[in-house]
Amino acid sequence: MTANLVVLDTNIVLDTFVFKDSAAEPVRQALADKTLSWLATQPMRDELARVLTYPKILARLAFYKLTNVDVLAQFDQHTRLVDAAPKASVTCSDPDDQKFIDLAVQHKALLLSKDKAVISMQKRLLALGIHAQAAI
Repeated sequence: MTANLVVLDTNIVLDTFVFKDSAAEPVRQALADKTLSWLATQPMRDELARVLTYPKILARLAFYKLTNVDVLAQFDQHTRLVDAAPKASVTCSDPDDQKFIDLAVQHKALLLSKDKAVISMQKRLLALGIHAQAAI
């Protein structure tokens, strides 16, 4: 069985590995079962590392008895790092989210994001064969 390709934006990663959001449980399980193959780039990892230093996130890490090292280890365990993708033919209103869109388009991967700028592009992405949604 071939794993389905997925690109996770940073908020979904936080929901999955920090907040243990019940909506993210299917993602967590699919990564553990290897039915999802999570594609990421070094800039995506760098963004996660930066976000993990934000005071609000540090407080949540402490609440859940986690460290940024724990979360980055989960990232490293579950991702397949690939080269950054070329700019897709669609442009996100939030430049920080463009890298997720570009990667999903290049690899024809499912894009999981709760970001309004990404979700607002669902129809344009679907025209390119990309499903963008907040959960699986």
